[in-house]
Amino acid sequence: MQKMMTMKIIGIMLIGFILLILTGCTTVGRDFPVEPVAMIKIGETTQEEIHQMFGQPWRIGVEDGQKTWTYGHYRYSAFGPDQTRDLVVRFDQQGKRVVSYSFSSTYEEDKGL
Repeated sequence: MQKMMTMKIIGIMLIGFILLILTGCTTVGRDFPVEPVAMIKIGETTQEEIHQMFGQPWRIGVEDGQKTWTYGHYRYSAFGPDQTRDLVVRFDQQGKRVVSYSFSSTYEEDKGL
């Protein structure tokens, strides 16, 4: 009985390990378009325009008292380089206009932005 239970546990662990190797990658966040990043104008672009350009943010929060929207797409791979892309947009005290933003990416095609 003990030996059968041990074999069952080893079998389950082996299946889990094989599935981990076969999948080899995981994605967190939501993909978003990067072309509109160049159109963001500090003090001019509104929250509604950001929503139209990028859609629903992945995360919403507050940073230094400012409403903050984060768009992020993070792909982690066991067999190749990780690929990450994020855009953080901060709005004024009224939550109406962009006061600052940052865009970071490891995607080759984003290097010119």
